[in-house]
Amino acid sequence: MKEYILKNTTQLRVRYGETDQMGYCYYGNYAQYFEVGRVEAMRELGMPYRTLEESGVMLPVSSFEVKYKYPAKYDDLLTITTYIIGVEGTRITFDYTIHNEADKLVASAQTVLVFVNKSTMRPMAPPASFLSVIDNH
Repeated sequence: MKEYILKNTTQLRVRYGETDQMGYCYYGNYAQYFEVGRVEAMRELGMPYRTLEESGVMLPVSSFEVKYKYPAKYDDLLTITTYIIGVEGTRITFDYTIHNEADKLVASAQTVLVFVNKSTMRPMAPPASFLSVIDNH
């Protein structure tokens, strides 16, 4: 595993409405699962999205790559592990894994988000307050 700034683990259960006729979790739901992990990681870091947004900073996703390994099924309890890998320029990178209750790897992913000024919608350097939290973590 790569070095990382923060590792966060959170769990969620696959709901019936998130499955297809075979009882498998629909592939499109995984982006939301990774977002849950990312939001919780930012909260644990001490810099929740709400704080960034209230200070005029947005974090849209610029890239998303996922590898599906094993199907999640209805009522599976999933463990989402989120790693904040690094901040470089205007970007922050997250890696993720999802495991089921049998500790089988369900999926892995990476997202890159860009710090954007809410007023201008242009990329910007991460706020000093954010970098301070990263440096002190």
